[in-house]
Amino acid sequence: MKKIINVTRAFLPPFDAFVEGLKPIWETGILTNQGPIHNQLIEALKQYLNVREATLFVNGHQALEIALRALGVRGEVITTPFSFASTTHAIVQCGLTPVFCDIQFDDYTIDTTKLESLITEKTCAILPVHVYGNPCNLKALDHIAKKHNLKILYDAAHTFGVQVDGRGIGSYGHASMFSFHATKVFNTIEGGGITTDDPDLVHQMNLLKNFGIAGPEDVLEVGTNAKMNEIQALMGLINLQYVEAEIASRQQKVTRYRRLLSEVKGVRCLQDQPGVRSNYAYFPILVDETQYGMNRNQLFDLLASHQIHARKYFYPLITDYACYRDRYQADLPVSTYVADRVMTLPLWGSIPDEVIDDICEIIHTGAA
Repeated sequence: MKKIINVTRAFLPPFDAFVEGLKPIWETGILTNQGPIHNQLIEALKQYLNVREATLFVNGHQALEIALRALGVRGEVITTPFSFASTTHAIVQCGLTPVFCDIQFDDYTIDTTKLESLITEKTCAILPVHVYGNPCNLKALDHIAKKHNLKILYDAAHTFGVQVDGRGIGSYGHASMFSFHATKVFNTIEGGGITTDDPDLVHQMNLLKNFGIAGPEDVLEVGTNAKMNEIQALMGLINLQYVEAEIASRQQKVTRYRRLLSEVKGVRCLQDQPGVRSNYAYFPILVDETQYGMNRNQLFDLLASHQIHARKYFYPLITDYACYRDRYQADLPVSTYVADRVMTLPLWGSIPDEVIDDICEIIHTGAA
């Protein structure tokens, strides 16, 4: 049987390095509650991401929810339907109302030219999503937010290590959420983080992620349990040593994909953005059935018949989910077009070149 190729594979550090790192945990007996390894990871991430403040969570979704709560926003939050379910779930679970803005075709991020028309007296924040490692239009979003006195919380789940004109992506807006899930460029097995310039916001988030506890006999907020434990933090601390090499390897794989697919009519690959140091988190293609000869779903099935499991990511749109389709309506022509045609191909730092060659050969064959 041919080996199955999945769309992604988690990066794992050398086994011996991880086992060695466990020894201090056994010596101290500290497994959670902001232990020493947890705190080391915070400092290491602040330096790597070039941000002033950071705090860690058990996963990215809890990070997003707690950041929204800590920002104290009420009312409507403008976001994009072209994202993972977590983005909108966090808004709704915080008692806020999502308002969906279309995306732009060149990089699939929120279309800032359409955003202002959605602002009302109820709008309190913008929750833009950096997609596939591509940053949103940061300058335009900053201008709009300041003009209308809105908070910006970025969903930066895809952009760990990304820089814009030499500045860390996590230093924009009021705060940014990073996912450290196993499928991401950098992982802590599960996990997430928030970066910000605001120490008071970090203090509030730290309260909320630990039941609102301020002291042995003092609970100030109705909080939850969203702390990152020491085992997660250890994985992150070790993986951080290898993330630059992982990004460099991914860049090589993406370059190979782009070269091999450059002459396939009807298959569009995203390119690097000017001034952006990418992390090459994903490799999406857009399949135009009128030029390619088959649609996205047919190509998806063709790859699957060869044991290559790509992903329709993001499909369907969040607004088309059963839990939302009858609740929130929006005019989303570009989002709909992209969602119906997008597919991410297998990508990780150590994916063999011959696998990429095979995938591209199948895509070429489908176009014949």
